[in-house]
Amino acid sequence: MEIVRRLATYIAGARKEALADDLREAACRAVLDLVAAALPGIDAPGPRAVRRVAATTTASGTLPIWFTGQRAGLAGAIWCNTSAAAALDLDDGHRIARGHPGAAIIPAAFAAAEEIGATTDELLQAIVVGYEVGVAVGAARRFYANTGMWSGYGVVAALGTLRRTPPDVLAHAFAIAGISAPNQLHAGAGPLFPAQEGNDVKEGIAWSSLTAVNALLLAEAGHGGPLALLDQPEHFRLEGLADGLGQQRYVARNYMKFHACCRHVHAPVEALLGLVAEHRLAAENIEAIEVATYAGALRIANRPEPSGFTDIQFSIPYCLALVAIDGPDALLPLTSSAMHRPDVVALARRVSLRLDPELDARFPAETLSRVTVRSGDRVVTSPVTAPRGEASAPPSWADLEGKLRHASRFAATPAQQNELIAACNHLRDGDHAQLLEALATIRLDSASG
Repeated sequence: MEIVRRLATYIAGARKEALADDLREAACRAVLDLVAAALPGIDAPGPRAVRRVAATTTASGTLPIWFTGQRAGLAGAIWCNTSAAAALDLDDGHRIARGHPGAAIIPAAFAAAEEIGATTDELLQAIVVGYEVGVAVGAARRFYANTGMWSGYGVVAALGTLRRTPPDVLAHAFAIAGISAPNQLHAGAGPLFPAQEGNDVKEGIAWSSLTAVNALLLAEAGHGGPLALLDQPEHFRLEGLADGLGQQRYVARNYMKFHACCRHVHAPVEALLGLVAEHRLAAENIEAIEVATYAGALRIANRPEPSGFTDIQFSIPYCLALVAIDGPDALLPLTSSAMHRPDVVALARRVSLRLDPELDARFPAETLSRVTVRSGDRVVTSPVTAPRGEASAPPSWADLEGKLRHASRFAATPAQQNELIAACNHLRDGDHAQLLEALATIRLDSASG
């Protein structure tokens, strides 16, 4: 049996199973974290452009484009909401898949759940299944590829779970989604391309969600795909790809982010902030910053003078200079005021990066850095530092509520924040209706331009 058929068979069985309490809690945490990422992301340049294009290229409908008061069909709503969720790089990630499942899977699950009138249990089950399938495919690949090359499998899984798509049709949906996904070769920094350039396409998460939902709709309409797509041992580790689905519990093994930048930037930022706090370092006295890190962190663009808003998210030097000058809140959220700052560029040019073989050997299981700062006659070095929010030390529910409040403090009013947090707590208590209402009716002034 082709692997795509085995994925479809797993989903058919998962629909009949009760959701374990800890997986229910993990799915609710993922939703709260995703809302905290999408709320400030709505005003970023990428989502603005997506909403303009979606209004003219996708079908109209009744599903909400979050925080705008606008409506769209299934594909348009998923495209717009995923774009907002991924825009600031505040969405969750998964170490084993080396990518970001939540921004793709959760908006798709919410749109389909509202379209069919799903129960809360069905919604949460679809999210759990989406993570289980998407991360499994991402983890099985033998080559590095950014999220958009595999997240569509998770989107199809979530949609197929809710829409009760027959297994034979669902298998073709997986195949169509996989063959139609953006290749992301440039963003993946392959041998023919330069280091990743920060841009609004990001990892192709939003675009691959659009291709995935259309893949499912095409399959339901009778379109066929290459069913042997995943049965390629030179490209995928076939052992374990479809075995054990439902027991991997991937939704409970994600990391969550507290800085609006690429995960490769987080460990250096945390290390520098620790040094600044411990040694009372003043940015104007810093003469040099050296970052010892792993190869993955050296593959992003790391421009000391980023080309624009999104490019900042992929620059260790610029982000370090930004938090040294503006403090620990500078990247929660990232705002347009961070762009093109001569004072930040000047300090960023004093940041050097080097490969540390010991830290590189621990990647990708861990993303660690060590930072050394020279300031006057002092040279201080951080311990080896991990990012905050790792699966091994997950944030609390209160931490995630705090993230939502802090990340959206320039975008939402306190009353809007309270409404969303209360709605997420209702979801946690077993009722998602209030959250559906809040996502549809809360309208941010920034979203209207």
